[in-house]
Amino acid sequence: MPTTATTGRPTTTVLRHQERKLLHAVGCGLRDDEIAAALAIPEDAVAGTLARILVKLGLRDRAAAIVHAFDCGLVVPGCGPRTQAGIPVVRTAAAVRAAGPKVRISVLGPLRAWQDGRPLNLGHLRQQAVLAALALRAGRTVSRQELLDGVWGMEPPVTNVVPVYVYRLRKTLRIGASPDSVIEHNRCGYRLVSGAVEVDVSRMEELVTDTAAADRAGDPAEALRLCSQALDLFRGELLAGLPGPLAELERLRLTERRIAIAQRKLEWQLRLGQHSEAIAGLFALSTAHPLNEPVAAMLMRALYRHGRQADALTVFDRARRRLTDELGVPPSRMLRRTHQMILRGDEAGLGLTRTTR
Repeated sequence: MPTTATTGRPTTTVLRHQERKLLHAVGCGLRDDEIAAALAIPEDAVAGTLARILVKLGLRDRAAAIVHAFDCGLVVPGCGPRTQAGIPVVRTAAAVRAAGPKVRISVLGPLRAWQDGRPLNLGHLRQQAVLAALALRAGRTVSRQELLDGVWGMEPPVTNVVPVYVYRLRKTLRIGASPDSVIEHNRCGYRLVSGAVEVDVSRMEELVTDTAAADRAGDPAEALRLCSQALDLFRGELLAGLPGPLAELERLRLTERRIAIAQRKLEWQLRLGQHSEAIAGLFALSTAHPLNEPVAAMLMRALYRHGRQADALTVFDRARRRLTDELGVPPSRMLRRTHQMILRGDEAGLGLTRTTR
């Protein structure tokens, strides 16, 4: 007997045609008066019919009926009732794409979303974590099991809440007054409709790709400009407060990505002779990530290039102490080699030339 925690694919074959239509309307989130108007029945008949549906399907309440409507395929995000197999989800998705991005989602900081510039209320943190999982996998389908593993980890919910959370998010992320949403569903899971939503992490990766192209074309000024734009997309603590293993892993991954982009920017600044700006940026990056040895080595080279050999050696001593005190390890071979080359004044080994000083 189906419940909210269905494990297989539940059905509605025990329901009559009118009951299926009413369950579909409930699954779409309509109120009783809206259901009565849509089905041309008295409003007081809606509650009685829903009560019979709950008894037939063994469901506890209206919320369980909403979940069941999703589980059995009667309600498909972005597509409406599926009365027969083969009605493609892409019909409404295509209409949404044609309208262009209407929703913006930001994960490079606390999770935020806007519709036509208006900030949206994304609900409680678990629900936000579900949206973050879809946004971080923009362009591909995320299965229900992936969402459970990524958001709840080793403590899954006792009821099948993923469809409920997606249902609420779909209502929040509707395209204007249209019933269409930027979240679509197929037999494999959920995903954001391509072209209907703009996610800042995707934009960041596009800018990084463009910077590499500008660098290959021999245009470091353009590479620097694009790299700065990519860094400007980061704002505050990544995925602040969101629970689950996926958010934790993405915080680490995106932090490393941010450091790598910042290093590229600083390298181009040095190449363009912007020594003071680069050194200030490297000091800030080194302070934020004191155990990052490549950043320390880069700061040492920049200081030496700027005629500040003593300061470069001080950076090495500080990094060595932090590594020993906090991790119990000596400096890496790369950091030791940088230190030795500075002591010897080995400009060729440091990758420096007289024209860049």
